[in-house]
Amino acid sequence: MKKSLLVLALATAFAPMVAQAEAGDWVVRVRAANVAPNENSDLGSTANGGSLGAILTPSADLKVDNNVIPELDISYYITKNIAAELILAVGTRHDVSIVGDSVGTVGNQDLGSVNLLPPTLTLQWHFNPDQTFDPYVGAGVNYTRFLDKKLAFKSGARAGNSIRLESDSWGYALQAGFDINLKDGWLINADVKYVTINTDVKARLGASDTGAWEKIDSLDIDPWVFGVGIGKKF
Repeated sequence: MKKSLLVLALATAFAPMVAQAEAGDWVVRVRAANVAPNENSDLGSTANGGSLGAILTPSADLKVDNNVIPELDISYYITKNIAAELILAVGTRHDVSIVGDSVGTVGNQDLGSVNLLPPTLTLQWHFNPDQTFDPYVGAGVNYTRFLDKKLAFKSGARAGNSIRLESDSWGYALQAGFDINLKDGWLINADVKYVTINTDVKARLGASDTGAWEKIDSLDIDPWVFGVGIGKKF
């Protein structure tokens, strides 16, 4: 009898903690997100690096560093289990550098930084929307606009020559995460996304920063985005 009463008391105390999702609900989440590029660069290849590749070590690559940013997203529950999420990260700034050039004609060096604005729309499946622990998976599309995208060689054989990222990027996004549903519509969230971002990199390689823009790399940035935060259902 005492055991039954204890179970009933725990169930009664726990029930208000769950804020059930329903069709038509809106959820706003705020996360701290670590953007970790998983880049693929062919800077040292003569096929992709052009005349620059001819004076670089074949293993030379462009390196894009990590950054932690605030992230805001808005979800709409189309059904109890299916939600559409618009991810509105602020611009994420990344330092870009040359690594792996052991020849030294151009040399390993910092080239400056670029700012990426990557709004992403995903469609999610929530497995347990009416439970405390609600894991989900999602997939969608990403558009990345490159801001402040001008770089430059700071030293070596091409010192002073300009570099730019040529075009904005469309790609796909994969997502997995979970909500811990609390009372009064509040929730705790953890989330990971893989986003494909790619662009051509061009440079002026003539003396005194002259000449036509020449393609020097096809750069895939493809970041993993790890986020934790809080949210509220409305």
